[in-house]
Amino acid sequence: MAMRGSPLTPEFKRAIVLLKDDCDRTKDDWRERACSRTERAAKALGVGLATVKRVMAASPRSPSVVERGESLRRGRPPRAIAEALQTRTRDAVRQAHREGSHSTLALLAEHRQKEGADPNFSLRTLGRTLERWGCTFGKGTRSQPLKEKDHVGAARQRSRRAKRANRPGDGVIRPEGSVEESSVNKNHSHDFIWYADAEGPGGQKPTGKGERLIMIHAMTQNGWIPGAPLPFQSTQKTGDYHGQMHHDLFTKWFPEQLLPHRPKHALMLLDNAPYHTVLSHHSAPTATCKKDRISAWLRKNGIPVSDECLKAAWVEMLATLAPPPLYALDELAAAQGHAI
Repeated sequence: MAMRGSPLTPEFKRAIVLLKDDCDRTKDDWRERACSRTERAAKALGVGLATVKRVMAASPRSPSVVERGESLRRGRPPRAIAEALQTRTRDAVRQAHREGSHSTLALLAEHRQKEGADPNFSLRTLGRTLERWGCTFGKGTRSQPLKEKDHVGAARQRSRRAKRANRPGDGVIRPEGSVEESSVNKNHSHDFIWYADAEGPGGQKPTGKGERLIMIHAMTQNGWIPGAPLPFQSTQKTGDYHGQMHHDLFTKWFPEQLLPHRPKHALMLLDNAPYHTVLSHHSAPTATCKKDRISAWLRKNGIPVSDECLKAAWVEMLATLAPPPLYALDELAAAQGHAI
């Protein structure tokens, strides 16, 4: 096998070193002379005797077998797509999933070619490789990812600015409290209990959850506000507590139990539940109001409107002409002389 003028492979260089070391080691050893040349070659190169015989037997029939090298390997042939591309290919699939775009075999193959990968493989081979790498070809979803609306983000920023304005430094200007509503079943308990192995689980639990109890309460950093709790039994056995809460019930509890017992000048924080944000009768309409109320308010303020217009056009007018909304709870608290 002529190697002059050709670069030596690492395997060939290692064979040269092994052969030279073996010659130096056995030059004065008479026992090595008794071995056959095939055995001496196997010992020198660190391979089995059968391997040397197999290579020498195949070399006269096909001299190029020594140069191919890979054909002498046993077992499965090498993969068409190198395992080194696994990380970058899976990252491309994940990135397409995060962006909400399609990740087909054709697009992935194009992506691999742009990064310099060997394009000599079929799309079916790429599909089998992706399955081997932990990917699945299945039906995708058409639902859009959750995205916050602009007015919700703006409202959250306004709320944060108001809270920071009330918290200069480590203290607060006005005491802060929060209002919560929740529900629990009468026989609510944990399914797992401790018991002695010799006696077994002797405790008996009710077969049903029992009546559903709803609680309205308020608290500050010092604890629950005395006199504010309002428990009552739900008339529905299904659904959550929101189905039993309504504006009339909340507006009865708000001035009778919360406002008289809250700390002086306390700033009460409420969430955006529907029964918290009912508009006052004196308030300008918002985008969620019905079309009749919006058109009546526009005409009342001397703004000509046509019944043929869509509601979206009237909502655009409200965004530029209507004052901030006035909520019924704010009006109720102000009527009783409580600062909001």
